Amino acid sequence: MFTDHRIGYVTSPAPLYYEQFTTAGGGDRPVIVLLHGGLLTGACYLGTPDGRPGWAHDFADHGYDVVVPDWPGIGRSGSVAEHALSGELVCTALGALLERLGRPVVLLGHSMGGAYVFRVVETHGHLIEALVAVAPAAPGNLQPQPTVTAETDTEIEVLAPGTRWRFPKTGAFVATEEFVLDKLIGRDATRFPRHAVDVFRAGLQPLPAPLVLERYNLKGSGVRVERPDNFAGLPALVVTGSADLEHSREEDGATAVWLAGLGADLEYRFLADVGITGNGHMLMFDDNSREIAGSIAGWLAEKAPSARRR
Repeated sequence: MFTDHRIGYVTSPAPLYYEQFTTAGGGDRPVIVLLHGGLLTGACYLGTPDGRPGWAHDFADHGYDVVVPDWPGIGRSGSVAEHALSGELVCTALGALLERLGRPVVLLGHSMGGAYVFRVVETHGHLIEALVAVAPAAPGNLQPQPTVTAETDTEIEVLAPGTRWRFPKTGAFVATEEFVLDKLIGRDATRFPRHAVDVFRAGLQPLPAPLVLERYNLKGSGVRVERPDNFAGLPALVVTGSADLEHSREEDGATAVWLAGLGADLEYRFLADVGITGNGHMLMFDDNSREIAGSIAGWLAEKAPSARRR
């Protein structure tokens, strides 16, 4: 249960809005920073489309203080000029947020946010107690450049695992019905509350073109991680659902192997391997979201207190 709720802003190097939730007794633990993925805001952790409490509440029930930011240029974080917006800017602003918090953190990133939290470990690893990557995008130095299947002056079509997507070169990508149902929810997923798809769709944000093109590593533009220093001994968990179109066992398994190669104390949970099936990309919205949050909290209780690297 939350005992206090505050909002704040990082103003430099880019405006970043965040919400901070305090729990009774949470001060003796790392604070959990929950980073959203593309087309979303931090609101994805506050509640589910069908009205259940979100992961922020679930982690609070396990005794953790929680911080939920919006990326610069997204949601309540204010606008950033398109020519200035990049994944690197998002990561730098997140680093400034961690510095402001002044406490060790558990950094959890979902989807595109996964690539960002990997970069923040590289730059601010001294502030990070543990890392959780939920269906994470791979960094640019791991992810292959995509095959371009069509291109015009204004749009580009790229081949992605299981399908192909067409994105604008400027402006913003607005999720198509196919993208919502196949990529975000999962065409074969059974855990998403499909009676609430309209509510989910209503909360989606336009994704600025520079960020979505970086996400697919067009021309090698994805956010990169070069130095392994801050990964050595870092407890790290990768969690993937069994019905996630672009995050197969092999795709996210390669990211897990990469993290282990950097020296992280790595655990990879492909949920079907522990008997949990039917989850797509939006694990924090699925009907077993509370169970998954509890599993992550259990891993943290085991790993984070005993794995301090400082």
